[in-house]
Amino acid sequence: MLGAMVGHGSRIVASMSRAVEPGRAMGLAIVGTIGLAALQVHALDSPTVDYPSLIDHSATAEGFVPKGWSLEIQARGDLNGDGRDDLALVLRDHDPRNIIDNTDGLGPPRFDTNPRILAVAFGEGDGYRLALANHTLIPRPDNPVLDDVLSENGGVSIQRDTLRVRLHLFASAGGWTTALSTFTFRFQNDRFELIGYDRSEVQRNTGGTMAISVNYSTGRMSRTTGSIAHDRSKTSWRRLPKRPLLTLEQIGDGLDFDPTL
Repeated sequence: MLGAMVGHGSRIVASMSRAVEPGRAMGLAIVGTIGLAALQVHALDSPTVDYPSLIDHSATAEGFVPKGWSLEIQARGDLNGDGRDDLALVLRDHDPRNIIDNTDGLGPPRFDTNPRILAVAFGEGDGYRLALANHTLIPRPDNPVLDDVLSENGGVSIQRDTLRVRLHLFASAGGWTTALSTFTFRFQNDRFELIGYDRSEVQRNTGGTMAISVNYSTGRMSRTTGSIAHDRSKTSWRRLPKRPLLTLEQIGDGLDFDPTL
């Protein structure tokens, strides 16, 4: 298959590797080099972005939105246990300079690489206080054959006093994997710590399925494999080495995350 791959291209190759090696180890190793002659690389040069600083306090969610950006997602719920609603926000840039020409490649002829900021603000006084601003967990679009990571079932929500970020992976060319990754963070020790990670995959060519679920509080990880063709599945468990919990800022690009590290 032909694939336009830049930045996130290694994920497509890794997905193809998982499709032909269903019995591989539980670690989700990322393939860093492309050695497949069938793949044609078409690199897009995304403009550099200077991320704005968000204000410290605002009476409304809209007050945290920088000039030239928009409020794309807004979720409300108590994240710090004080009984007040807090905010989880996704802000999106709308700089026309970040919409680049792709007429000679796969995907849309005009490709929008505008980035996002994930922000959290705690309810305080008569408004909200900024607690987090991160622009790496939700990756910037850089590959025109990949769907928007917040499309389909992706998104940001507050559930049971935790912050949840779901990222969708689908390539229209270059790979067979459809995947959904969910990060669960709890505000504790004055920071957002990763307490859970779940990933489900379907191989569109073989019908094979794989799901992993990690509880970092207990250090247990499960891996379940099966197929959309039948109800049979196989689950294995492993215990992860005991380490300090990762913070949201330490995750980096959510699509590149290896839950075993």
